[in-house]
Amino acid sequence: MEELFAEVILPLPLHDKFTYRVPVAFEPKIKTGVRVIVQFGARKFFSALVYKLHHTAPDAGFELKSIEAILDEEPIVNQKQIRLWEWIAEYYCCSLGEVFKAALPSGLKLESQTRISLNPDTVATTPLSEKEQSFLLLLESRQSASIQDINQFLGQQTSYPVLKLLLEKNAILIEEQLRENYKPLTQSYVRLSPSITTDEQITKALNRLGKAKKQEQLFQVFLAETRYANQSTDEIGKKELLEIANSTDGTLKSLEEKQILEVFRKETGRIGQSGTTHGTIKELSATQFQAFSDIHDQFKNHSTVLLHGVTSSGKTEIYIKLIEEQIKEGKQVLYLVPEIGLTTQLINRLKTAFGDQAGIYHSKFNDAERVEIWFNVLNEKPGKNGHPFRVIIGARSAVFLPFSNLGLIIVDEEHENSYKQFDPAPRYNARDLAVLMGNIYGANVLLGTATPSVESYFNAKSNRYGLVTLTERFQGIELPEIIVANTREATKRKQMKSIFTPELYNEIDQALTNHEQVILFQNRRGFAPFIQCATCGWIPKCNNCDVSQTYHKNRSGLVCHYCGQTYSMPQRCPACGSEDIRTRGFGTEKIEDEISILFPEARVARMDLDSTRAKNAFQQIISRFESGQIDILVGTQMVTKGLDFDNVRVVGILNADNLINYPDFRSYERSFQLISQVSGRAGRKNKRGKVVLQTSQPEHPVIACASENAWEKLFTNQLSERKMFRYPPYFRIIKVVVKHKNKERLDLAAFHLANELKKMFPRNVLGPEYPVVGRIQTWYQKEIWIKLARDSKVAEAKKQMLNVIEQTRNQPNNSGLTIYADVDPM
Repeated sequence: MEELFAEVILPLPLHDKFTYRVPVAFEPKIKTGVRVIVQFGARKFFSALVYKLHHTAPDAGFELKSIEAILDEEPIVNQKQIRLWEWIAEYYCCSLGEVFKAALPSGLKLESQTRISLNPDTVATTPLSEKEQSFLLLLESRQSASIQDINQFLGQQTSYPVLKLLLEKNAILIEEQLRENYKPLTQSYVRLSPSITTDEQITKALNRLGKAKKQEQLFQVFLAETRYANQSTDEIGKKELLEIANSTDGTLKSLEEKQILEVFRKETGRIGQSGTTHGTIKELSATQFQAFSDIHDQFKNHSTVLLHGVTSSGKTEIYIKLIEEQIKEGKQVLYLVPEIGLTTQLINRLKTAFGDQAGIYHSKFNDAERVEIWFNVLNEKPGKNGHPFRVIIGARSAVFLPFSNLGLIIVDEEHENSYKQFDPAPRYNARDLAVLMGNIYGANVLLGTATPSVESYFNAKSNRYGLVTLTERFQGIELPEIIVANTREATKRKQMKSIFTPELYNEIDQALTNHEQVILFQNRRGFAPFIQCATCGWIPKCNNCDVSQTYHKNRSGLVCHYCGQTYSMPQRCPACGSEDIRTRGFGTEKIEDEISILFPEARVARMDLDSTRAKNAFQQIISRFESGQIDILVGTQMVTKGLDFDNVRVVGILNADNLINYPDFRSYERSFQLISQVSGRAGRKNKRGKVVLQTSQPEHPVIACASENAWEKLFTNQLSERKMFRYPPYFRIIKVVVKHKNKERLDLAAFHLANELKKMFPRNVLGPEYPVVGRIQTWYQKEIWIKLARDSKVAEAKKQMLNVIEQTRNQPNNSGLTIYADVDPM
């Protein structure tokens, strides 16, 4: 027989796949897509994924290692996923190992854990220090110990120096043990003993109980709840049985000993389900039905369709109808949302429509829950109450789930930059992966938004995607009236009431008088963006990052929003000694404070990262606002995403200048999107709402387009500028980030790398330059931007770029240098 070899993917940032021998005993069991345990290096063990099986012995020049164990009976990853992973690795300039590590839930990745044990053959030849003796005493008291145990025992952050000395003295042994993160959840159930199968035997068992009334009562309840119930069953949960019968463990144990009942463990799963498979689905309005029909027509010629529907036009109801069709055909649906925590209302609507056929998947779930959802999707295996998930609602990580029968992918709010993974690699965009998945799985893809990204709209206008528009709000409600309030003029005329223009103040006052609600938007949390000495102009900066510290009143201190470092509020200026230190600018905390002073009767709440850290805090705020317990909601862009409130009449955008003046080629596009999305929260149900947009630049083109809802106009202007300056959608951008803790080393390495790239791509390389924040968490960083024409050989260009990066990384004096490429940065 020919020897069998397996190429495996390791969860490491390595570009190569590695070949191992397959022992003869494993040959009947091994398949591509299963996990195996392999040794990598001298002592480390990993769970790897079998990529390929073959009989060609590699010309390695060294002895190949064998696979240690097979972990799965059937593949946990299918071939379509592998194709997706390979595309991600190639397109986003990362390794297949990094994609594997990101794709699989942690519960499916075994970890190698170092264990230390005493060497029984050691002979003491040199005296031991006090710490070494303590170390050995610990090992004598137990068979082995982990490094964490030893650190804790010695009261040190690291025990490696002591470990090294004992290793040199041959006093200890080091081994690697694999730890499995996932264990199925089981619960105790009760059933009849195998010796009792007929009604006659049940009667005999009851007679045997005689005067044991408590046992007889428990047995009677068991029979009533299982064999003789309306829907008969063979078993019942132990806890449930004891609660119904008001009985005890001791009574049940007596029935076990008499071989009447049997207690056994059964895998139940962690995914709570209600037992329903469907609910209520609303009928579409005439306008919605027309859009629904148009989407079907577009799918005949395009696998991807963009649904451009204004806010509150009822796009979600159209999605639900499309999902219903797929479920009836036995297909799976992936429904992507930008941030799962901000979509409580959407999840409730989908659960109402599809019951337990709708599942949720995102990184906030614990490892065990994510593993169970993974297998539910892979095998279309029923959950706890017997219903496999047909529709998965998830954030960007849901694209990695092992779908086997995918029919439709919906990308809601497709313009959101939350779909982009920033760190660590792979730095993918889930929206773009959804389009690729459509091709791989043969599924249709629907991109939905009120404010399309320039790239998606360009693709729709170029006939790469289908395009369906929905220009009318549900039930014919008008789009909100947008009032542009000039803060510069109001300040000059001394009309400002704190941070509010007269227009916004009056609208808030009117809404409160009419018992209507208000949303105030400021995309900056904290009380003030920075503090400043009024005498000399000193501004405190973070010790780890090149950014000013933000003042948080509720913490009575300063916080860096990049590294999280906290600082006490200075009583006097360290530069000049002055005690006149003032806050500058305003964040959500200050707005909340000022509103409470100006409108003391109003019930105010704040929704930002600080106020929603606690579990379920976000849902509680939404629920209180929906039920009318909050009059004014102050928030960051959290208030823009997927929320639908009946009684909001006024939306205030307190500082539009922050949005439009950000130094980024996408700032106009993003400003328009954010303003439109916030505005869409006003007047969604009963009557037309109002939006007050505060700015010192009322004549700015973005403000003009937003106030007229003129997306086409902004899109046309943006296209001409981007073509002129070589930006997407006409050019692809690769951002190369160079990082080092030493500023001089960084400057030299970045300068050298940029020069080499400029030789390769003349006229198409910008930089190196420091970004807006040039140092984060003690790492200095510079960026080099490469612009590649869409029709150029992009794959070849990436290979050349990666070679130059590798050469720079391997140069002398470049140890400690980090370089990575971010394709299509946001």
